[in-house]
Amino acid sequence: MAAAIEGEALHEIMPHRGRMLLLSRVLGWSLEERSIEAECSVSEGCLFYDAAAGGIPSWAGFELIAQSIAAFSGIRDGKSGQPPKIGFVLAVSKMRMEEPFFPAGSALTIRSRETESMGPARVFEGEVLLNGRAALAGTLTVMEAGGETGAGG
Repeated sequence: MAAAIEGEALHEIMPHRGRMLLLSRVLGWSLEERSIEAECSVSEGCLFYDAAAGGIPSWAGFELIAQSIAAFSGIRDGKSGQPPKIGFVLAVSKMRMEEPFFPAGSALTIRSRETESMGPARVFEGEVLLNGRAALAGTLTVMEAGGETGAGG
């Protein structure tokens, strides 16, 4: 897997800005294996933070997987000189949640791998790990809209 991407470099590969950017860093990726591993540091500043629960609801994990896919697409497109594109989640299936919340202070690992490509639509298997254990897993079907995004979310 290739080297980590974090900080301002994330903005070069992803259209997400401000509180919409949930990933803390990309840990590594492989264009050949069509896979990526990223991290999210759960904090009170997270868009999905629930003070009563002291963390973010695990259902927000599908957005973490979607953002890892956006990062992978941005890396792939950047290699061919294209800017990051806006993408849309078309379907979420086979989602399994093992935890109700991801607690503040947690470092979540997000892994995604493209399993199928149908023109602009792509299918990814993804999982969110909490303390090295799969806390959420599922399949996302996504599609890129194309074009440069500016400050999209």
